[in-house]
Amino acid sequence: MSTFRDLLIWQKSMILVTDIYQLTNTFPKEEIYGLTSQIRRCAVSIPSNIAEGYGRDGNKDYLKFLNIATASLFEMQTQIEIAFNLKYLTELQFNNIY
Repeated sequence: MSTFRDLLIWQKSMILVTDIYQLTNTFPKEEIYGLTSQIRRCAVSIPSNIAEGYGRDGNKDYLKFLNIATASLFEMQTQIEIAFNLKYLTELQFNNIY
């Protein structure tokens, strides 16, 4: 029997979480409870919702959680753009993560 860990999208989103944590370590310390925290929570939400949806009964619930994961990704992308606009990220960092 397969698990959510076998899903390629879950595996890639777990890598994204690690990348986001490493990237946000360079943000200004005053952002620890602001943008840093928000971006990290969005990143963690992506694989978490994929896993939770996988564990639910039926496709309707699974799709609901996949939609939440997608929304978290879009939210995180917006916050990454904000970080770039604030010069917290170089263009190379932005392009690599975005």
